[in-house]
Amino acid sequence: MPLNAAISRPFERIGVEGERAPITRALAEETPVAIECNGIGYAVLMATPVDLLDLACGFALTERLVDGAGDIVDVEVHAAEAGAIVRLTLAERVAGRLLDRVRHRTTDSSCGLCGIENLEQALRPLPRLAARWDGEDSAVFAALPALDRHQPLNDRTRAVHAAAACTREGAIRLVREDVGRHNAFDKLIGAMLRAGLDWEGGFALLTSRCSFELVEKAVLSGCPMLATLSAPTRLAVDRALGAGLALRTLVRPDALLRTPEFVDRSSDTC
Repeated sequence: MPLNAAISRPFERIGVEGERAPITRALAEETPVAIECNGIGYAVLMATPVDLLDLACGFALTERLVDGAGDIVDVEVHAAEAGAIVRLTLAERVAGRLLDRVRHRTTDSSCGLCGIENLEQALRPLPRLAARWDGEDSAVFAALPALDRHQPLNDRTRAVHAAAACTREGAIRLVREDVGRHNAFDKLIGAMLRAGLDWEGGFALLTSRCSFELVEKAVLSGCPMLATLSAPTRLAVDRALGAGLALRTLVRPDALLRTPEFVDRSSDTC
């Protein structure tokens, strides 16, 4: 099948007064993408089938299969009848990680959790970030209005997430889009990995809620600050604090939510 980001389909628009009109809308593609590592089927992600080399490389990093671009010997995308297959060849140095991780998986999903037999694998310890965010919150307010201009697929479909790498001052450096928020961030991380880019004191801006999986991806990629348009979960906040990741959530043109430097559990409720 062809690998397209979107395809147009006919619809009927019905107004509040019952008026009807035929229209055509672009729909974002959502396709099975199989990730193979060293000949082993590792995961199947439901993803927008563009920037798949970026997706696979970022996924390998945030799954902790590799430490950097040097551990990825080769990566290829192959179209298949039902979707796409991305084949990664990992360096012998990290091959043992692959086998160990596969033993903890019985099914696959974009979040990398479903099917893990050993519950401890779901919340593996995160490294402490070496880089700390020392920028100003004004950078987030600067990046937010510019983000729309870097989302061509969402402009067509209004159905995909975006992940942006921003400078310390809030200029947008790079953006990737996908129907899944995890995939969009993995694509961004993979694109930076393949291009030899690091965060350089900047931050990531995501058009999604702040889940703990996104916190972990940020930490594992060395990102010092994560900003999201929607709210965080409790686990996301706790994991971020434990790893030294700065969080800015519920980002709006006039306000944002800044995570404190500690968690006050005195008000915890069921």
